[in-house]
Amino acid sequence: MNQHCAQVAKKTCAILPFSRNSAASKILLEVGTDGATLWARHSKKDIEVLEQVQGRAMVLVKDLEHKSYGEWLRELGLFSLEKRMLWINLTPLHNCPKEPSSTTQVKPNLTMKVGVIETHQSHMAVPSVVVHDTSKDLGLMHKGENRQQCLPGVFACYNINNNSNKDEEEKKRKKEKKRACFDELQHDYLVAWFIIDYVSDAIYVADMFVRTRTGYLEQGLLVKEEQKLREKYKKSFQFKLDFLSIIPTDLLYFKLGLNYPELRINRLLRVARMFEFFQRTETRTNYPNIFRISNLVMYIVIIIHWNACVYYSISKAIGFGADTWVYPNTSDPEFARLTRKYVYSLYWSTLTLTTIGETPPPVRDSEYFFVVVDFLVGVLIFATIVGNVGSMISNMNAARAEFQAKIDAIKQYMHFRNVSKDMEKRVIKWFDYLWTNKKAVDEREVLKYLPDKLRAEIAINVHLETLKKVRIFADCEAGLLVELVLKLQPQVYSPGDYICRKGDIGREMYIIKEGKLAVVADDGITQFVVLSDGSYFGEISILNIKGSKAGNRRTANIKSIGYSDLFCLSKDDLMEALTEYPDAKAMLEEKGKQILMKDGLLDIEIANLGSDPKDLEEKVAYMERAMDRLQTKFARLLAEYEGAQQKVKKRLTQIEKILKPVIEEEFADLEEADPSTDKPGLSKAE
Repeated sequence: MNQHCAQVAKKTCAILPFSRNSAASKILLEVGTDGATLWARHSKKDIEVLEQVQGRAMVLVKDLEHKSYGEWLRELGLFSLEKRMLWINLTPLHNCPKEPSSTTQVKPNLTMKVGVIETHQSHMAVPSVVVHDTSKDLGLMHKGENRQQCLPGVFACYNINNNSNKDEEEKKRKKEKKRACFDELQHDYLVAWFIIDYVSDAIYVADMFVRTRTGYLEQGLLVKEEQKLREKYKKSFQFKLDFLSIIPTDLLYFKLGLNYPELRINRLLRVARMFEFFQRTETRTNYPNIFRISNLVMYIVIIIHWNACVYYSISKAIGFGADTWVYPNTSDPEFARLTRKYVYSLYWSTLTLTTIGETPPPVRDSEYFFVVVDFLVGVLIFATIVGNVGSMISNMNAARAEFQAKIDAIKQYMHFRNVSKDMEKRVIKWFDYLWTNKKAVDEREVLKYLPDKLRAEIAINVHLETLKKVRIFADCEAGLLVELVLKLQPQVYSPGDYICRKGDIGREMYIIKEGKLAVVADDGITQFVVLSDGSYFGEISILNIKGSKAGNRRTANIKSIGYSDLFCLSKDDLMEALTEYPDAKAMLEEKGKQILMKDGLLDIEIANLGSDPKDLEEKVAYMERAMDRLQTKFARLLAEYEGAQQKVKKRLTQIEKILKPVIEEEFADLEEADPSTDKPGLSKAE
């Protein structure tokens, strides 16, 4: 019996160091304890031997505490034939006493059933030990776990560290993307991945074809010749990247299998196109700030996602549940789901990169190194991100801050000048209306950076249809309308504001863009007519037509009912534009006379008299202003001519330097006589 006990104890010592935390180790420890109790009546020496065995086992378990399951199995060789037989030998050790005595202490709640679990390799079949435990102190099962699943962690370690799959697992540790890290995602949706992959490949090839037909600017001219376009694209660095990105590395699937999506990593060479798309979209979108913030959020999510995948890969390499830092053991059904794997890794990555750090501390040196790198990357990246977010928010609020500064300045002025509260409220409401309706932008300030032609085209698109509604401008030539469109000034009036009063000198005409105006009596209450969008008034007064009974005075009171947006055209701007269009001026005056005659406001006798001396004075003034403008333009042209002349001189000098050695070489033979004709050669001077 002593020899048999020592042999069993020796075998127990060989198998106990397998795992400190696994169900197998706990079962074997319990078996060793029961064995010591059962043989207490036979020999005290037997009990001492088993106690020594158990102590040695605990020491070995502590030595293997910081090693992965794979390292345990490789060192112990657990699934050799000898170790499989040990499981079978332990069963008689537990069941040999048939007649328990009063000194025998057997745990009533512990029973063991031994069987063989068949795997995909029949020669690797190992016995399974299923423990039925009703004791609360045994602690072998996770809360909520089925009692008959005590050893799934052992078999999971076996499957992962199978020698035939060792190289495959080493390669999987290097995967970076979610699809490559999470095997279930690759296996379960393999067909969908292939469809997406090869559709993207087709798009890449089509993109290269389109690139060979995409024009480019050369000296300001758009090149459209296909031959030049192809040569330009083939000589570019982008072509090399595009070509490398479509190399069919997928053919390696036939050799390595379909579980290596990282073989398509060369497709990432197209990432420059993504940044090109972002840049163009940011330039063309009407909401650039929102687009920038969306890009920033996308970058954050991608970084967190990649880091989560790296964390999961490291956990897989070390062993799930090997310590508190790595991903929990997948023997628990709750942690075996794909969704939980990804969400848990994403949660860990978010806490680490944001330096919140409320995660289990690392245990191994490699884990410490990875966490330190993560913290450094998180600090640098998120500091940059926070700075960019602050800059974006500042840019978004720049217009509001500038507008608020104007309001504050007006408030201080009104307070300093003791303006009444009612007037102060009207001013504040006017500013609120401007900001609410997005009318606080100074159009001239915004458009001043554009060239004159583009600025004119924008003004035509915005205001030309409004200007054509005015009767006197309906038949004017396009050039004059363009000049007038550029001179229209937007104005906003508050409720109750008078645009003009009867008897005022008319220096402007108005076109209603939005709002309603009322022609009122002198009391300011009685309304005669209501003018709405598209209406205009004051066009006759700015023409200063001779014989008008009203002269250039206003003949009515016009008051704003609510907030009104008007376009204003001043008399000076109109006359300045008409100086270059004398025929148009005569036509406008004739139309104005017809309107006055129709309304009975024209004195025909005065209208038929000669020109008024005041008109001559105005013409002289306009001529003087025109001369000033011409002098300014001439000075600008003269300066440009001098600059162009200097550039031409520099170019001629460079051409002379290039051609001088060529000319000397070509005419060197002429300096000697021609022997066939006996003609003298030419001298250098000649």
